Amino acid sequence: MKQSIQLRLGQHLTMTPQLQQAIRLLQLSTLELQKEIQEALDTNLMLEEGDETDRFSATDAPESGTIQSETIEIQHEPGDMAPDREVRAESTEIPDELPVDTLWTDVFDSYLPGSSRGGDDGSDFDPFAQQTRPQTLLDHLAWQLNLCRLSERDNMIAQAVIDSIDPDGYLRSDVEELLQTIDHPAVNAEEIETLIHRVQSFDPPGVGARHLAECLVIQLRQLPASIPGRDPALRICREGFEFLAKRDLAALMRRLKEPEEAIIEALALIRTLNPRPGSLIAGAPAQYVIPDVFVRKREGRWVVELNLESTPKLRVNADYARLIRRADHSADGVTLKSHLQEARWFIKSLASRNDTVLRVGAKIVEMQQDFFDRGEEAMKPMVLRDVAEALELHESTVSRVTTQKYMHTPRGTFEFKFFFSSHVNTASGGECSSTAIRALIRKMIAGESAKKPLSDSKLAEELAGQGIKVARRTVAKYREAMGVPPSNERRRLD
Repeated sequence: MKQSIQLRLGQHLTMTPQLQQAIRLLQLSTLELQKEIQEALDTNLMLEEGDETDRFSATDAPESGTIQSETIEIQHEPGDMAPDREVRAESTEIPDELPVDTLWTDVFDSYLPGSSRGGDDGSDFDPFAQQTRPQTLLDHLAWQLNLCRLSERDNMIAQAVIDSIDPDGYLRSDVEELLQTIDHPAVNAEEIETLIHRVQSFDPPGVGARHLAECLVIQLRQLPASIPGRDPALRICREGFEFLAKRDLAALMRRLKEPEEAIIEALALIRTLNPRPGSLIAGAPAQYVIPDVFVRKREGRWVVELNLESTPKLRVNADYARLIRRADHSADGVTLKSHLQEARWFIKSLASRNDTVLRVGAKIVEMQQDFFDRGEEAMKPMVLRDVAEALELHESTVSRVTTQKYMHTPRGTFEFKFFFSSHVNTASGGECSSTAIRALIRKMIAGESAKKPLSDSKLAEELAGQGIKVARRTVAKYREAMGVPPSNERRRLD
């Protein structure tokens, strides 16, 4: 086989470490990005948080293929210290009162009258350290169980019952399963049933029920007998619950042999009950969303701004950077150079990420201005390709930017992907967004008659009257996606 030298031309994409880092940061949410930044600050000695006047800064221009942001680069000015807060070494005159960086009340605040700070160790007071974990439903039930004077065996059975209650307040284990859980030869089914009824008397009313009908009965039994409609409501939950679910007023009247006025009064009382009693003692902490961009209207124009407070301000440590100039090829010098390069790459990747998020957010607002002016009914159909072509970005890049990124607007906080939807052809030859169709369906259902709600076929006819041709099954799909029950379940009996 003869060897030869050949010259070939070709193009290929090289995934450099810097490009891989930029892509990875681009798809992180704000909370994940904050965690990533904190890990970089802990591992890279060249990175440090800047002052309030600092933002992401990098001395080198971005390499080809990256995007430089013009809205997040502010040069740090080291001479910001106020003159009255400095003590100059070259001054030979000693003032009467030397400037200090603390006040008397900062240190001795705990001794002031009416102060809530305690302790004499001088440590900073952390209000969040005084907070305990949220109380759960099981904690609330266990606290009430400790107030009951029960024997050791009854307390063990009641604790097993409480442990089988889900966050909604329902007992999800039957007597046989509880017998297997307790695994005590002296415990029988009657004792377990007795302790179940004991737990059902705890707060909140309805807790420990095994199904919805029993939950409603427990709540009704705890109401005073003088409340109008209590006795018919109990009979409805015990004898005619299947007709209650179907909203069949005539069947309830035949089963209970009660007049229509009494049935309507009982149904009104049932609607005041809580089908999920455990939600009253919900202990799950609230999950907050940190918006990536803010959308505001100024002088008749929509303005998109980055949320610069969502991430800390980073800069390269100038003192360590000066050491590199005097460093040789020792291990310390190589480490400093490596950390400096990584710090610059990280800062550039953050700047590129913020610039891309801002550009995509601004393009979304530009293409969906009707939504911001008039609401969901004016939403236009838009796909990722539309934004990618307008910004000359790859569609996968836009997909990463719109995932877990949020936009705070006067109409609420939305994920970027909320503004992308498919389209449906209209009678005039145009297109209508599926989000707008869902908004129209929601509006029609909100204005329907309670005694004669609109069916899916009727909703499709109403949309066709507005020039939007949508099949009945499509209307049903949109209705189910919004969590709206069908027409037979929306019908009100009164």
